[in-house]
Amino acid sequence: MTDPMIQMSIDDHIRAALSEDLPFGDVSTQAVMPEPRDGHVDLIAKQDGVIAGLSVFARVFELLDPLTVTISHVSDGDEVSRGELVAEVEGDVRVLLEGERTALNYLQRMSGIATYTHRVAALLADSGTTLVCTRKTTPGMRVLEREAVRLGGGSLHRFGLSDGVMLKDNHVAAAGGVTQAVRAARESAPFVDKVEVECETLEQVREAVDAGADIIMLDNMDHATMVEAVALIGGRAQTEASGNVTAENAASYADLGVDFLSCGALTHSAGILDLSLKHLEVID
Repeated sequence: MTDPMIQMSIDDHIRAALSEDLPFGDVSTQAVMPEPRDGHVDLIAKQDGVIAGLSVFARVFELLDPLTVTISHVSDGDEVSRGELVAEVEGDVRVLLEGERTALNYLQRMSGIATYTHRVAALLADSGTTLVCTRKTTPGMRVLEREAVRLGGGSLHRFGLSDGVMLKDNHVAAAGGVTQAVRAARESAPFVDKVEVECETLEQVREAVDAGADIIMLDNMDHATMVEAVALIGGRAQTEASGNVTAENAASYADLGVDFLSCGALTHSAGILDLSLKHLEVID
């Protein structure tokens, strides 16, 4: 995440989070550390998982004081074990205390998503099916949560409504049917855009194939119906399975032969990875 515009957006998000947490300063830190003192603190993993968001974690402290230094002992995407030293942070003790919660919130959230994604992706290994995330993200956090999915071994669906044609059930209803929706999309979308349409029945799948959809989403179908749908499509369009996919049932999709499996749970149901800043020392 080194693109200048992306970094600017992330910085704005971090500043807003810091303003939310210490709108008028940190009264606790001001009480125990009224003057600047150099300090050091360790970032420890309290459970096994996949790390994601170290650059965001470090950036929180840098925005409070550019002289703060974060020394990482692992990289984003690495697996860590309970008790492992993940990183060290050195700088003004006041900055270490003031940025602690905000920095951990980002890192724990992103690492939790990466850990959950890693777990689900492992269930699809060697299946030929690509695990993708969805737009079911925390408002304002999409760029970070999608990066966490990528670091956990997942792939990315469209970022938002502006960068891909995806005709959901309500689009189909508004257009008057699958055929009409696909036709309308073909007429209005740029020629470089693929057209994806959501289907809930085999009849809709037949319509989508005949209408020339590029990608057909099999939404909330049972296993037997999806097997039949994939055979019906017969390679004439790419296929995506969707609908209440979780770590508990993802393995059941591995034998379908679909191209993609979309999983909203990667971002809306993943827990945090427990991480903690410990052993703070005042150096001078």
